[in-house]
Amino acid sequence: MIFKLVGDGRPYPDHGLSHREWAQIPPRQVRLDSLITTKAMLDLHSLLAADSTFYGDLFPHVVQWQGELYLEDGLHRALRAALHQRSILHARVLELPG
Repeated sequence: MIFKLVGDGRPYPDHGLSHREWAQIPPRQVRLDSLITTKAMLDLHSLLAADSTFYGDLFPHVVQWQGELYLEDGLHRALRAALHQRSILHARVLELPG
């Protein structure tokens, strides 16, 4: 199993962070098998595109809430890491109270 759970939606409260605010959070290592996805579907074209990791933040966005880690943005990066047989991903982790 790649992820802890494949979810569909964000169960945590809206954090309202902009891309600029996400960029202020230093990346840290996160195990893929500890992540719960917030998207159940992925566009295969996005995953396999040569430039799929060129646009946007270099690191996936993870929200830690109520003891769980939710992969909010960067599903294609996480899957690419899994396809390369890596079990750890560098991600920006926002800790929400709750």
